[in-house]
Amino acid sequence: MFAALRVRNFRLYASANLVSLTGTWMQRIGQDWLVLQLSGGSGVALGITTALQFAPTLFFSFYGGVLADRHSKRRVLVVTQAVMGALALGLGLLVATDGIALWHVYLLAAALGVVSSLDMPVRQSFVSEMVGPDRLANAVSLNSTVFNGARLVGPAVAGSVIGLAGGDTAPAFLVNAASFAVTIAALLAMRGSELRPSPPASRSRGQLREALGYTRRHPDLVLAMALAFVAGTFGFNTQITIALMAREEFGLGATAFGFMSTAYAVGSLSGALLSTRRSTRPLQRFLIVSSGVFGVLLVVAGLMPTQTSFAVLLVPTGAAALVFSVACNSFVQLGVDPQMRGRILALYFMCFMGGTPVGAPLIGWVSEHLGARWGFIAGGLVCVAAAVVAGAVLARGRRVRLELHVVPPSAQLHVAAGPRADPVPNRVAGLAQEADGEVPGEQVARDPAR
Repeated sequence: MFAALRVRNFRLYASANLVSLTGTWMQRIGQDWLVLQLSGGSGVALGITTALQFAPTLFFSFYGGVLADRHSKRRVLVVTQAVMGALALGLGLLVATDGIALWHVYLLAAALGVVSSLDMPVRQSFVSEMVGPDRLANAVSLNSTVFNGARLVGPAVAGSVIGLAGGDTAPAFLVNAASFAVTIAALLAMRGSELRPSPPASRSRGQLREALGYTRRHPDLVLAMALAFVAGTFGFNTQITIALMAREEFGLGATAFGFMSTAYAVGSLSGALLSTRRSTRPLQRFLIVSSGVFGVLLVVAGLMPTQTSFAVLLVPTGAAALVFSVACNSFVQLGVDPQMRGRILALYFMCFMGGTPVGAPLIGWVSEHLGARWGFIAGGLVCVAAAVVAGAVLARGRRVRLELHVVPPSAQLHVAAGPRADPVPNRVAGLAQEADGEVPGEQVARDPAR
């Protein structure tokens, strides 16, 4: 369950990440609350801030993947972590000196998004360099466990700190700025001789085309990225929807908002811990089922009538979200060639987070005009619809059987090859033929009649 922690470099990385990510979650809570303070509780302003923070993913994350494939990942991470720490410090000082305006938050959120989009594919591909392929699935799950352990602590601490400071968000930003120093120290303390760097990719033109072509030739990756795009665009907006539910639906303050975020994080941590048991590449039908379950739980959470029942439902919703996202991440990482990993992971995160600039303002608008509950319900319905479509693609020309068990509660989707049908000359049929072939990188044979 904790096999990757036997590697010294990964232990250093995971420990420092826990500290740094706790600060990051404190900043996220502080930033959301600051925007609500400065905008008079506007869901649209909150959505715009989130969009500005994630929009750079569309434009810069692929360059981050190129950096990961060309250069020392450890050196790149030292630089990106230092810049993110400086941005957090600047925001904290602006708030502490009463010089903050909403446009400052927008600007700094966009700058943080640019650096984060470069940092993310490097950081994700660096995991395989620390632990090697045999422990990669476990390390990805442990990474998510650390992330959600920080998510468990960070929002509650941020809510308490902001509450004790009388609504002042500056301490949350200043603590986050200091936490980046811990990650930089851990990166510098690693033993370079124990890292397993992949051969650097050569400098050449057309590397984006190469990555896109590689993905198109592997429909298993296409299906995973499509599900990630829908979930990331419409389902993973809880930083907006929980804040609006707390403030607008239930009339609560920053402390209660922090603890509601913690309830979601408890579920996320549980889902990440469950995922550490996985040591092989997930099945594609597992991605589809987990995506659908996540969507259903979003809808149910949005229908909860009281703040207590809502907080309780956030726990399984968070668990479902992490089971899906960890499975997707592992599926992509374990299905690509090492020299392509940085660029393919960049494409994956472009799908997973690149839709947020559209989804976050849209969900914010829906929540503001139809009610905060509809932020959850609408996002969940879209995720369920995507899972149904993906399931139909997977099942095309196959026998499908869904088993539901009460004790213990579980759902199993069984897919078996059906009678051979006449070839269908379209790309969807090709995707269906490949979708249940669990061999990483298996290509779809072209019909000679095309």
